Amino acid sequence: MRKIIVLDTTLRDGEQVPGAKLNVQQKVEFAQQLKRLKVDMIEAGFPSSSSGDFQAVQEVARSVGDQIGITALARAVRSDIDAVYESVRIAQHPLIHIVLGTSNIHVEKKLNRSRDAVLQMGVDAVKYARNLLPNVQYSTEDASRSEFEYLWSTIEAVVRAGATMINIPDTVGFAEPEEFGELIRKINDRLRNLDDSVILSVHCHNDLGMATANTLSAIKNGAQKVECTINGLGERAGNTSLEEVVMALKVREDRYQCSTQIETTELVRTSKLLTYLTGLDVQVNKAITGDNAFAHSSGIHQDGLLKDKNVYEIMSPADVGLESMELILTARSGRHAFRNAVERLGFYPDDSHFEHLFEKFLALADLKKEVYDHDVFFLVSGQLECRNAAVPLYELGSFQVVTNEVHPTAAVELKKAGFSLRGSAIGDGPIDALYGAIRELSGLDITLQHYKINSISRGKEAIGRVNIQLEYQGKTYSGRAMDTDIIKASALAFLNGMNAALLDQNEELQSVKSGSEA
Repeated sequence: MRKIIVLDTTLRDGEQVPGAKLNVQQKVEFAQQLKRLKVDMIEAGFPSSSSGDFQAVQEVARSVGDQIGITALARAVRSDIDAVYESVRIAQHPLIHIVLGTSNIHVEKKLNRSRDAVLQMGVDAVKYARNLLPNVQYSTEDASRSEFEYLWSTIEAVVRAGATMINIPDTVGFAEPEEFGELIRKINDRLRNLDDSVILSVHCHNDLGMATANTLSAIKNGAQKVECTINGLGERAGNTSLEEVVMALKVREDRYQCSTQIETTELVRTSKLLTYLTGLDVQVNKAITGDNAFAHSSGIHQDGLLKDKNVYEIMSPADVGLESMELILTARSGRHAFRNAVERLGFYPDDSHFEHLFEKFLALADLKKEVYDHDVFFLVSGQLECRNAAVPLYELGSFQVVTNEVHPTAAVELKKAGFSLRGSAIGDGPIDALYGAIRELSGLDITLQHYKINSISRGKEAIGRVNIQLEYQGKTYSGRAMDTDIIKASALAFLNGMNAALLDQNEELQSVKSGSEA
């Protein structure tokens, strides 16, 4: 099976997004996560742009360059090449990456030189770089809009000059998959005859939404290396999404007959770290790493999934680092999904009770749009007795939060199994104080891993949706809640995650008991 080399350029191309600038410590932290993700190469920056970027590239090379190939970008001028060399040379596998345009508009308008002069610039740059390092990549910028014979003449010349890797960028996202695949096929055929040791690479942008499709088409037609970013971060509409390409190759291995060395269970964790460091959210319906990528709200889908996950899931959430699929209850959810949620909370209504509850659920779903565990618990607990006496769940009674610059404080009342628990805590802010009080009252050693709040409506009474991730006994649990009061939504989301942990731990305990009795 053919091995595809994965270069991550989040720290270079991805960082060019307005607002995504990272400092040295943040770049190193992200590079350490890319190491855990097991990318083959990291493009760590553009060192000639500033002393700060030079230092960042150097620190990345120092911190992870013992196991991962490190490169950085240079224009076809000696000062840029020198900056790359000095910043990456401490890595075990350093690479100099040179970029120069080949399309008519780049040659005539951007570079304002003749074709022959631009080609010679590339040759001279490669020869100079090869005197410094044995591995040099040459990118033919705007290749997808270039005249093919001039593009090939450039590739041939720089390979003869010593380039060990040729990168074909769809710089402005102009290409479409069939066209780009044919371009790569033609280049690959000629390159194999010229020097079969040279690696053929692609770098696609997403201006027309086809970056991933173009990259996969290139792989089919002989590309050996792909340049991607986490979450598809990049200039304008972004770059090829690393997680989409990697999972496409994994899920459709029968089709592509290719593989990567990426540790796919680190994909979601890497995505969330990037979101945290840049403050740039991922769209909820983003493939693989979006919040809704494994969430199901359609009743037909939920019914099928509860019967067999393969009915509507082509990959397991665990494959990308998530604990499980999520069933979001809405007015479209059917009886099967609602009964599953009710029984998961420890209630087992007979048919007549269930139909009554289901009607109440539909009325609530029409009002709230999304229904969460605490909503179902409130809906059912007044009607039925919970059979999971061993798993008393927590309800929010009341709360009060006082925030200031000195001692933000939260007072909370929780209800559990008919009893009230009251306590207070001080925190770094109102949410930290609120969660501290809940943790203290529950006595559970729970760590907040991720907190995110979004406004999902407009106006004076806008609704806030809070998503959190908690860690308890080595496992991760999600909690969601919506309310016009974002502090209340935060508390309910925490309780939903905490109750999910308690229910899961009880299910594991019951499973162990059943196994020992058998």
